Amino acid sequence: MRSRIALAGAAAVTAAVIAGPASGTTGKGSLFHDGAVVGTVVVPASIPKEGTDPFYVVTNGAEGQLGIAGVAPGDGPYHGGAWEVFAVTFNDGVTPWMLTSDDAVFAAQHAGDVTVSRNASADFRCPVTG
Repeated sequence: MRSRIALAGAAAVTAAVIAGPASGTTGKGSLFHDGAVVGTVVVPASIPKEGTDPFYVVTNGAEGQLGIAGVAPGDGPYHGGAWEVFAVTFNDGVTPWMLTSDDAVFAAQHAGDVTVSRNASADFRCPVTG
């Protein structure tokens, strides 16, 4: 059940990233932050090239992979979910595994298992609810 909720949340957040202001609905979703699943409010608020909070979208991850918030409420640099989007792609020949924190993304990048690239046109606003 939890994995279905997580997948639905990932789909909602991904839809918000892609649809941006064209969408007129607000929903709830889930993200990973520091190894835990946290809630989010998905709103139709595209902010291209204006994100300040790091957000990682794994393009070809393991089943059940959610988006990854680099910061959340209580972290010093959290700006309310003004997401600065980075695409994370597992490299050819690497079997994807679940990434649940920005530290996991950095470690996978350092090991040469993933490529991380900035996608400024996908920046969006979506606050973390805890």
